[in-house]
Amino acid sequence: MTSSVTLDLRQPETPTISSGARQAVVCLPFIGDLVGGSHMSSLGLIRNLPKSRFAPLVVLHHPDGPVADLFRREGIDFVAAPVVNRLERAAPRDGAAVVNVMRTVPALARFLRASNASIVHTNDGRTHLIWGLAARAAGAKHLWHHRGDATSFGLRHVAPWLPNRLVAVSKFASPRPGFFSAAGKCSVVHSPFDVSKMAGYEREEARRNVLDAIGSSPETKLLGYVGTLVDRKRPVLFVEAVAALRRLSPQTKVAGLFFGNALNGLDDAARSRAEALGVTDCIHFMGFRYPGEPWIAGLDALLVTAVNEPLGRTLVEAMLLGTPVVASDSGGNPEVVENGRTGMLVRADDPDEFARACLTLFGDAELRGRIVETARSEVRTRFSYERHLDAITSIYDELIGASP
Repeated sequence: MTSSVTLDLRQPETPTISSGARQAVVCLPFIGDLVGGSHMSSLGLIRNLPKSRFAPLVVLHHPDGPVADLFRREGIDFVAAPVVNRLERAAPRDGAAVVNVMRTVPALARFLRASNASIVHTNDGRTHLIWGLAARAAGAKHLWHHRGDATSFGLRHVAPWLPNRLVAVSKFASPRPGFFSAAGKCSVVHSPFDVSKMAGYEREEARRNVLDAIGSSPETKLLGYVGTLVDRKRPVLFVEAVAALRRLSPQTKVAGLFFGNALNGLDDAARSRAEALGVTDCIHFMGFRYPGEPWIAGLDALLVTAVNEPLGRTLVEAMLLGTPVVASDSGGNPEVVENGRTGMLVRADDPDEFARACLTLFGDAELRGRIVETARSEVRTRFSYERHLDAITSIYDELIGASP
């Protein structure tokens, strides 16, 4: 299947800029079919950009989708893309896809010129190419914000020549040095978090609310999977970890909660695995919940079962909220979690290791308290909005040749 393209011939709206102001228009395009970490990170950036210097222009390809709903709730203004391009996931690299790109780019370039855009800041694999090409055609600078792993096709074969600058969310996500590599124009900038907001949740009350939502008794240990159900995040492994905990400690009452939407039928795969392991009674599909903080704060542990995850937002959110983290020793996780100090790192794809780490946390209150406080203190410093904003706006200034 190839992407469908529909041209919208209406004149695009442009941000209102006061007369005499020297603002640089920063265009931030989004696909908008599922809410992900890139959207949550971008919300903080858009809201906190110094408006005396930058005018954010948010563009949605799905102006009636979940991301549009999120931005409306958060009071973020946006416009519809001039080309309604659904940009299918994993579209084949065939002739039809090339024709699709060639039909899309000119309209986007005209939109950027009409909007006086100085910078195009892309945050999704499906926007990097077409909006990057449009930025080149329009004479705008392109910042590619990479949130995937270092083996992705785009990072290895497109990023070395297309964007002016590259930002990666972790060292793991950064391009590897080489003859044809984007490493020389890449900076690591961790995603931002509202560290003050995270301090406002009463964990016992949050825990009672979660228990009430699933109808469980107070002694139940609540394990959470937070994020879209995709293969890389290993939702089936999460079910296996819950089953392993019940097998290793039959006296421990446990509930495993999925918070997030599913792709490619992985919710059905998780249900089937739960049925095969005899744990359907303690697996709960909660769907996407916004805001997610009250739910994460109510968990006894967050299980980050993902493999080769660049740097999951929920991992840091849990640390800020005082929820202990058990994570795969894979991807960007070790850049945040130090085993036994700020969380528990376990061998990837090993459900028994996840279960044993949870039992260690549940059985040692002193260790659990020390891990929680150390983790919260460290991530408050490393992942603040202020640090992220300073890093991104410095790159913006570099791209347009401005002085802060």
